[in-house]
Amino acid sequence: MIATKDWLKASWYAGRDMLRPVMGESPAHETRIKQEVPVMVPIRALGPSYRERITQHLLQLEPADRYLRFGYAANDEQIRRYAEQLDFNRDEIFGIYNRRLELIAMAHLAFSEHPEYKHCAEFGVSVLKQARGRGFGARLFERAVMHARNEGVNMVFIHALSENTAMLKIARKAGATVRRDGSESEAYLQIEPASLDTRMTEMVEQQFAEVDYQIKKQAKQFWDFLASVQEVRSGVQHARHQSAE
Repeated sequence: MIATKDWLKASWYAGRDMLRPVMGESPAHETRIKQEVPVMVPIRALGPSYRERITQHLLQLEPADRYLRFGYAANDEQIRRYAEQLDFNRDEIFGIYNRRLELIAMAHLAFSEHPEYKHCAEFGVSVLKQARGRGFGARLFERAVMHARNEGVNMVFIHALSENTAMLKIARKAGATVRRDGSESEAYLQIEPASLDTRMTEMVEQQFAEVDYQIKKQAKQFWDFLASVQEVRSGVQHARHQSAE
């Protein structure tokens, strides 16, 4: 379970960084931000109202990434069909947003419909190219496994292409057993029953993610407002300049 001081530290970094403008950041600033990445990544559970954002996130995946995520070269229509068929009542979708409220990473925890395998779930994840190298895939897997435990699941599966080394590395690091069968691999992780610790941790993380999202939303509205004011001001100045000529 994440310590309270780490939660407060993460909240401080999130709140402070959300109040900075999102434009014109220097490479040095980006490096410093990466060094200050909070221990706790805000991961938010997504509902049906976010279906379009999920679709847009998946459409942004490059061809090679679509191939690794779905196991085939999914075109735009197939991705839209996948998003339309997401069952938010049965499954759980988790997402990570940047400061522009863009969905940069997403995980799908699919629960089995078959009564015989009701204690099993399958995990899938996608991270946009510009958001790689920050451990988002691993954090989403940890979040999904914790939710699976709290829902009574005792086995999480990952079906991936054998060339998807990043996903298989996440699975192995978590203690999963990986079996390779030609071009495809199957990873399965036996998980322990839920505890008071896992239930409280999930509640805290969900609350933290909600606060983080609201801060980002308010900050974005603020900077959008300033941009519109600046646009109007520039238009007035331009009109004055023309009239003076």
